[in-house]
Amino acid sequence: MPTITTPSIVLSDLSFSWPDGSGVIDHLSTAFGRGRTGLVGANGAGKSTLVGLVTGDLVPTGGRLTTTGEVDLLPQRLRSRADDTVADLLGVGPRLLALRAILAGDATERQFELLADDWDVESRAAAALADVGLGHLDGGAGTSTSGSRTGTGTGTGTVLDRPVSTLSGGQAVLVAIAGVRLRGRPIAVFDEPSNDLDRRSRGLLLDVVDRWRGTLVVVSHDRELLEHVDEIAELRDGSMTVFGGTWSAYEQQLAVLQAAAERDVRAAEQVFKAERRQRIEAETTIARRAKAGAKAGESMPKIMANQLRGQAEATAGSLRKAHASSEQEARVAVDTAERRLRRDDTIVVDLPDPAVPASRRLAELTVRGRTIVVQGVERVAVVGDNGSGKTTLLEQLVGAPDARPHPLPDTHAVALTGRVAHLGQKKDSLDDGLTVLENVRRAAPDVPPREVRNRLARFLIRGDIVDRLAGTLSGGERFRVALAGLLLADPPPELLVLDEPTNDLDMASTDHLLQALRGYRGALVIVSHDEAFLERLELDARVEVR
Repeated sequence: MPTITTPSIVLSDLSFSWPDGSGVIDHLSTAFGRGRTGLVGANGAGKSTLVGLVTGDLVPTGGRLTTTGEVDLLPQRLRSRADDTVADLLGVGPRLLALRAILAGDATERQFELLADDWDVESRAAAALADVGLGHLDGGAGTSTSGSRTGTGTGTGTVLDRPVSTLSGGQAVLVAIAGVRLRGRPIAVFDEPSNDLDRRSRGLLLDVVDRWRGTLVVVSHDRELLEHVDEIAELRDGSMTVFGGTWSAYEQQLAVLQAAAERDVRAAEQVFKAERRQRIEAETTIARRAKAGAKAGESMPKIMANQLRGQAEATAGSLRKAHASSEQEARVAVDTAERRLRRDDTIVVDLPDPAVPASRRLAELTVRGRTIVVQGVERVAVVGDNGSGKTTLLEQLVGAPDARPHPLPDTHAVALTGRVAHLGQKKDSLDDGLTVLENVRRAAPDVPPREVRNRLARFLIRGDIVDRLAGTLSGGERFRVALAGLLLADPPPELLVLDEPTNDLDMASTDHLLQALRGYRGALVIVSHDEAFLERLELDARVEVR
């Protein structure tokens, strides 16, 4: 296992605030060393903001961030144009076009500038794809080199010409990872790279991480992936703590720290109680002395009585001040100790009860001629490898306007109810140019803004975040906003269709979502590669697409 040594990314008193003044990074100082670092933290802790600062997409409002070289990014959400190819996603599209143009006789200066002497770009790209297990892909459906942007007109398409739109989500992620390796920048950031990956693809990702040379920061909630890093950096409450070792080592260290914090809280509380008791006893003593002094003063000259009373009041004041100060110090010690305890919020997913009869037929899923009927309160998982067509089947089920014919023969899906709620894999239903409140009210225009805000608060979307643009949200925040919008529907959905719902969720929120889905009184059709999640969901059936 490599040792974390010279810092590659240094944050010095770094701060960042959004234009509205809100921000989660305030005077942060830390460093990422050469090696593999797992960046963790609850949803909303500021991981996505920190990634934006490291990659240069965001500019700090205070402090300084320095790196020892160029930074490459595998984003949480891949963005591509409708006509992008695998070559474009790899980042070699223009060079490949230039190479093919030169070989076809267009030897202009412009083409040579675009190629930049990268004469083996095609073979290097193919090798990079093979390195992440995608060497088996062919040109894909709809590839036509004679009219494509990367075709040579020879009629011999390659995997590099395949449209990105024909790839599964997992395949697209692996292509993007191959692009990061191909570019070979000294620092790379992977933002939730295991989202959408099937078991085989996850294994390929883990192999890539194990063989990584240079600085790699992996933002993830994936326990398995975090067992393949050298250190864990936790972003929490605006500060960073670095733990040496993998996720399991982090959990062990955290358990020790929590046990110590609990002991410190109990000890501090005992001291506080003792100080408060002593203050009360002192007040009682002072009161008794004052009463006795007043009685004694009745039998002595007035000037002497006033002198003694003044001395007694001064002594009492000093005593009160000393005890009050000790009690306050003990109270501060309790507060300080309690701040070291972890009492993290989790989302409260309160799913509505659609009151579905047990015999009500809600959906039909047909794979290669075999039909499964979903009825009543059932939980059904659609499983299969990346590229098998799971998302396509769900798009047919919910009647998506751009749903494509399924690539497998005699494979299709249909909903038998109009009350269907669908949360897609990319949560693209949000309009990045609208605020969170405006997005949710699009789905529930008759719901008063106050009630919308209350609903969002149960998903930990509170305060200024409600008025922020959706385009500034993290992946976890986008999920919670999209789910809140679905659950405001009236009447509530009878069929809930979820595509990779645990992507972008922290572990505590995943656990709470699980409990909510297990108590949902409608039908659930879910696609997920998270086997542990599916096992805990207590499924009624699995539909395998292959």
